[in-house]
Amino acid sequence: MELRIQAIHFNATDKLNEFIEKKLAKIAKKNEQIQRAEVTLKVIKPETANNKEIIVHLTLPGGEVRAEKIADTFEEGFDLCLDGLKRQLEKYKDKHTK
Repeated sequence: MELRIQAIHFNATDKLNEFIEKKLAKIAKKNEQIQRAEVTLKVIKPETANNKEIIVHLTLPGGEVRAEKIADTFEEGFDLCLDGLKRQLEKYKDKHTK
């Protein structure tokens, strides 16, 4: 699986990148069809709460799944995205294995 992490309006720490890579590796083990993952991290209005936007886009053969969340921290938002992606991946798997 090819992974691309893009940070907009800030510099992502190594710890945050490792967190994202570790979580996506777990998803990739269960869903071997994932070809590419693109993660976009963005800070919107730095002085407000819930100002972290996370977009996760997974490319699969014959389709794509995407989740977008806004949260107080990138880790929290990324976990919320993964919850949504897991459901979408289950639907994709059911649809493409029958």
